Amino acid sequence: MASYARVAGVARVARVAQIAVPVLLAVALGACGSASTGDATAKVNGSIHVPTGVAASAVATVNGSILVADGAAVTTARTVNGHIAIGAHATAQSLTTVNGAVTLGAGAQVSGGVTVVNGPITLQNGASVAGRVANVNGAIRLDSARVSGGITTVDGDVTVNGASQVEGGITVKRPSGVFFHGSDAIPRIVIGPGAVVDGPLDFRHAVKLYVSPQAKIGPVQGATPIPFTGASPPD
Repeated sequence: MASYARVAGVARVARVAQIAVPVLLAVALGACGSASTGDATAKVNGSIHVPTGVAASAVATVNGSILVADGAAVTTARTVNGHIAIGAHATAQSLTTVNGAVTLGAGAQVSGGVTVVNGPITLQNGASVAGRVANVNGAIRLDSARVSGGITTVDGDVTVNGASQVEGGITVKRPSGVFFHGSDAIPRIVIGPGAVVDGPLDFRHAVKLYVSPQAKIGPVQGATPIPFTGASPPD
């Protein structure tokens, strides 16, 4: 597992070993079945559903998705191949997937971080992440949401819309490593009207950076902001 300690050379973005080991340990210990109050649930194949009103412990699967219903709670949610969806006003400590999307519904809260290798991350209105939001490949979108630990990507587009607030800045890292399979497209970074990015915008390879005059951003390194009018820049 040590050979997977760095995915795309970004140690803090994706550590496959840290995902797979807890999953396999949980399975080995016999955890199985649907999530219920206080339980830790793990599967090799199959999705996991945490129902409304349930406060579950760690949930993990290898091949399957994780759905945390509106108002439910989990400590950690981890999968290797599958998406993670956190319903409206649901809570979690951390969310991690290798291949799959992560979506936070309106008002959902994550007290730690959200980490994806290959897949988009979406935060809907009022959602918040206290830690870092990070991926290697895939779009990251905030719609009047809050991220307190910064945003990191390698090859993903980033859109910060509405009354969104990002503390800790935005970093686009340089592609590297045998696990990186990016496209030739240049990442598109959009900071929309009313959005605030508190911290540096650090771009370590080419990006297209669009910033509304009604947005507030920190210092920019590695790109020249392109102003735009209206809700979004032209395609």
